Formats: sequence, C-alpha cells, structure tokens
Amino acid sequence: MNKTILLVDDDLFQLKLYEKLLQNNGYSCRIALSVDEAESILLNNEIPDLIISDYEMPDKNGFEFRKRLLKNDLLKNVPFLFLTSVNDEHFIQQGLDLKAIDYMAKDIPPARILSKINNLMLAVREHYERSLSEVKGIAEKLNLRNIPKKAPVLKNFTISYFNQSYQYQPGGDFIDFIQINDRYTFVILGDVMGKKWGAWFFSFSFLSYIRSAIRLCVFDETFSLPIILHKLNRVIYADEFLNDIFSTLSLVLIDDEEATVCYSGAGDLPVIKYDATARSLVTHQSTGILLGFSEKVFYDDINIDLAAGEEMYLISDGMIDFEIDGEKKSDMNLFKEKLSALKERNEPTENIVNDLFNKHTSQIDDCSIIIIKRKNDEHQ
Repeated sequence: MNKTILLVDDDLFQLKLYEKLLQNNGYSCRIALSVDEAESILLNNEIPDLIISDYEMPDKNGFEFRKRLLKNDLLKNVPFLFLTSVNDEHFIQQGLDLKAIDYMAKDIPPARILSKINNLMLAVREHYERSLSEVKGIAEKLNLRNIPKKAPVLKNFTISYFNQSYQYQPGGDFIDFIQINDRYTFVILGDVMGKKWGAWFFSFSFLSYIRSAIRLCVFDETFSLPIILHKLNRVIYADEFLNDIFSTLSLVLIDDEEATVCYSGAGDLPVIKYDATARSLVTHQSTGILLGFSEKVFYDDINIDLAAGEEMYLISDGMIDFEIDGEKKSDMNLFKEKLSALKERNEPTENIVNDLFNKHTSQIDDCSIIIIKRKNDEHQ
C-alpha cells in the first residue's frame, strides 16, 4: 500500500501545516481547498489511502463531500477522517454515521495528530493485508492465475518473462502462453486499465476470452492474428460485465517449425527488436486500439524476422513509467537507451531482465516483460 493522503480544508494555512507535518514523516499528500477541487483530484489521480476533510467549508461542506463519496463505488471504501474545530457531539455523531473511521480536533498537538494518523493507517494496512491474503488464498484454491508458472520449451526459440506487481499486490498485467502443438505457440501480454488491485479480477475475464478466442479460431484452422483479435474484441465489447473496462494486448504467434514470428496488438506499446547486424533497436507498432473500446476496429499483423541470436521484447507500460515530483511520467526512449546499453555489453537475457527492472528507482505500476530469442544454430 501507498501512504498517500488527500487533505481537504478551506483554510490554506491549516492545510500547509498538515501537509508539512505529514510529508516530514513519510507521507505523500495532495491538498484541496474545496470539495470541488478534491473531487477533481480524485478523478484525475490515483485513489489515496486516506482522506482527511474539514467539517465546515463554504459551498459544499465535509458532510456533503462524504455523502457524495459514499455514492461512488470506486471511492466509498477509502478510509475517511473528519477534522473539526467544533467539539460538538452532534457533529461528531453525524460524521460517524456517514461511516467515517474517526474524527480529529484541529487544536490537538502535532505529535498526537501524527500518532493518530499513524495508528489509523496501520489499522487500514492490516485490514487490507488480511483481505488481500484471503483473496490470494481463494485464487490459489481455484487455480486462478494471471501469470504462468513457466514458459514453454521450443526448438528454435527461448522465451523468458518477468512480472512484478505494484507493491506486491495483485495487478492488472497478465501473461500467458498457449502451446497449440509442437509447431504453434501463442504468446500473450496484456494490461487491464484499472486502479489498485481491482484490475486483477478483470484480468481473469480477459484471459478467459483470449484463450477461448484463440482455441476456437485454431479449431477452424485459423491462425490469423487480426481475425483472432477482431473476434475477441467484438465479444468483449458486447459483454456488459466489462463495460468501461479496457485492456491492452500484445499477441505473438511463434511458428517453431518455420522459425517465424508474427505480432499483432491492441493499444499496446511497440514491440522492440534488437537487430544484431545493425546493432540497433527497431520498434514495431500495431494499429489496433484497446480491447473493448470500440466494436469495429482494424487490426494488422507484422512479421518480425529474428535472425539467430536476436531478441524481441514485449513490455507493459510499467516498464517505462516513473515518478517525478509526484507526477507520473513515461519515457520509451529512456527504456530503449537502457536496453541498447545492455545489448552493447552483450549481457545475457537474464541480466537484461534484472537490470531493466532494478533500474526502476520508483515503481509506480505493474512491470512485465517477455523476451523471445531466436536460438543460435548450434543450439538447435
């Protein structure tokens, strides 16, 4: 879990005092001078771990703010703490009746403020970890997973992969390998668009659809990636359960008999190939948009020629994301510079995976990478 707190108060001086106190003790803070400003922050940023709001504010007060949050499925369970300068039992009870976890008087000493918030965050964390443990236990009993235990063994290619969920909580990235027979293997990398670990549940639905679509097409002797993606997208778009839930997808078909690789994608990052002859990186970008975003979408396929010893890389956006001054940034060029430097040093595949991830000084999303390497002739 993060330690992110949204502070809401129409008194800027009070806000700054709380912000400085909390930031000096390891918390990340966002501040809002009104309910409207707070709602704008909640709409455009990651959901905080705690909301602290004043009772009395002009226009919309803290009670109205809390009522509005309770009507929002994404925000109603965010722990909420009321601030008050009025020691009135009626006000306090009214706040607690709105499922606020507690209240806090503005005039208490800073040490007590910090102690109270620390204790609340600790209780929230312990509850969260118990819930997460229970969910993981159920998933394991049902044999549900969105990351495979191992990659298939092929004659002409090796497949390596790595996944690190954000802060070790279940994430929206999913990876799968579908080995149809000794000749054909599908490689899947996707990312469900969602916050926190709620996206994890939807990743199972997307994976189920993808597996079914691939196998149904294969039964009809159809191995065309654009056709598979087209059918898959139509079904997902029509599913009311997945309304407003979208996913990126990189789909690769390996023909181990002909030693060929074909790629198609939906709203994903470009696939990167290392060209050993030119000693440079080449990117391939599919034209398809996110799965489920529109009913009628055109998908293309790209044949990627991998010579002996060459590699291609499929990545999720967490591999290129980082945070500066509290803002999320993405830089594909920086990622490519790191990858190029590693290839120039002839680093082995396992070192590339480790070095690329370890250089993330501040992971802010799930990180996934799949490396497909054409074996050298002597290893075949």
